[in-house]
Amino acid sequence: MIQDSEIRDLLEEKVIQYNNPKFIKSDPIQIPHQYSLKEDIEIAGFLTATISWGNRKMIIRNAQNMMNILGNSPYDFIMQKKHNHIDRYVHRTFNEIDLNYFIKALHNIYTKHNGLEHIFSTHADSNNFQNSIHEFKRIFFEIEHPARTQKHVSDPFKGSAAKRINMFLRWMVRKDDAGVDFGIWKHLDPSQLSCPLDVHSGNVARKLGLLTRAQNDAKALMELDTSLRKMDPKDPVKYDFALFGLGVFEKF
Repeated sequence: MIQDSEIRDLLEEKVIQYNNPKFIKSDPIQIPHQYSLKEDIEIAGFLTATISWGNRKMIIRNAQNMMNILGNSPYDFIMQKKHNHIDRYVHRTFNEIDLNYFIKALHNIYTKHNGLEHIFSTHADSNNFQNSIHEFKRIFFEIEHPARTQKHVSDPFKGSAAKRINMFLRWMVRKDDAGVDFGIWKHLDPSQLSCPLDVHSGNVARKLGLLTRAQNDAKALMELDTSLRKMDPKDPVKYDFALFGLGVFEKF
């Protein structure tokens, strides 16, 4: 039986191994790292996180293509009053219909709701961002939208682990000296973050006894969050680097 202290020591070691600038080169987070303007970083991060499922090299390539479509100035593009219709391939089931709507929805958010950070910070609970994610989806689709596009924004209140949005929130909120996560959203606390739960982090967490639930859903996320917060209540999601690295790079 692995002791709790041994699990924590292992994960702390792996956080140091993977939470460093070398990680950026192989991860979709490299896309928002191209920018310095806050709004460019968060828009590039949100769009990249949205298509972050499947082959990692394909995700990075297609996310970069999206940035090219937006003239490599995503905030300026979003804020244009007139948007040319985009008819180019994007990523798997996220197609040009979805991207065209995302541009309109982001324009609405920055002109009517004071931007992405304001929405998430306004609706955050003291313990986590699940309510923020739920309210974000409601606001994101408050204007006329194609029904098909709703599937690309998860809702934890409907049972989803919301992996991609939680990953985006980690990028924006978590701040340390490692240089991977941005930490540019100052009105939110890293202690409220939830782990981006996917097949890799979930499988490793189960093998380590941090998670017992079989499905990677909202209930599993709550269980994993509880386990990680026991080890580090101030920065629990740093362990995402360890779980992901053990699963993807070490086939733990």
